[in-house]
Amino acid sequence: MNNPIGPVVGPGSQPLDEDGGVLDYMAMPSGMMTFATPNLPEAEEAEDMVAGKAALEALLRLLEGFEQTGSAGRVDLAGLDEANLALVNQVLGEGEVSVIGGATLQAQEAVLAGVWRVRETAADGRATADYVEVAAFPRSVLARAFAGAQGQVAIPDRFGPNVFNAPPLLPEINEHIAGSRPHVINLSLLPHTEEDLGLLNDLLGRGEITILSRGYGNCRIMATATRDIWWVQFYNSQDTMILNTIEICPIPAVACAAPEDIADSAERLKEILEVYR
Repeated sequence: MNNPIGPVVGPGSQPLDEDGGVLDYMAMPSGMMTFATPNLPEAEEAEDMVAGKAALEALLRLLEGFEQTGSAGRVDLAGLDEANLALVNQVLGEGEVSVIGGATLQAQEAVLAGVWRVRETAADGRATADYVEVAAFPRSVLARAFAGAQGQVAIPDRFGPNVFNAPPLLPEINEHIAGSRPHVINLSLLPHTEEDLGLLNDLLGRGEITILSRGYGNCRIMATATRDIWWVQFYNSQDTMILNTIEICPIPAVACAAPEDIADSAERLKEILEVYR
């Protein structure tokens, strides 16, 4: 039954202002991605793909071991032929987190949380490594995030025009770089100018690792050229930024798979592999 008085909350729930203005709301993220079983070949079609199934069994052992020890591990895929590699790719699918590291590194989380397909290439495009890693976040990628990064932010003696609120953040950033706990600076809650943001961008620099997470809306996580500092931006489904933060930590939690999700991945992969045993 339709409500004759209109919606209770949200757009249209409030009367028009005297000047005709309408109360509006920013659209928040929606459409969370959930696990979906990948489209898999029949058991008969995979009967001869012994190497691919062996790689998946090795992956299952890593997942089960991670639940017990929390240790990361990897399965090398470099020796698989096209058919066996295709089987592994079909089982893994593509999850919600992807990573780009310049032109030579790519990582993609599988539909199984905590399972990462990592591919490294030389400057000429030749593959140098192809493997699956089990971890909250791929350690091989994290090791490259701040290679050669500066240890502190250089604080200038003077600042340009229209720079007002960035300067007090610089000593706060330096103080927490060496800290043992993650620290978040919420730029969305702080008054700032374009020049403030430009100064922070210039002083922090840009690293080569960019992480894209598609959960509720989209999240873009960029490594800076300053150790353990990430620029994290959340967007809603209309691609409007709704949160802009600087996070000081080894890796933002939003990019990581939770231990309980990795445990679920072990159960899901075990169920998938029962078809091929």
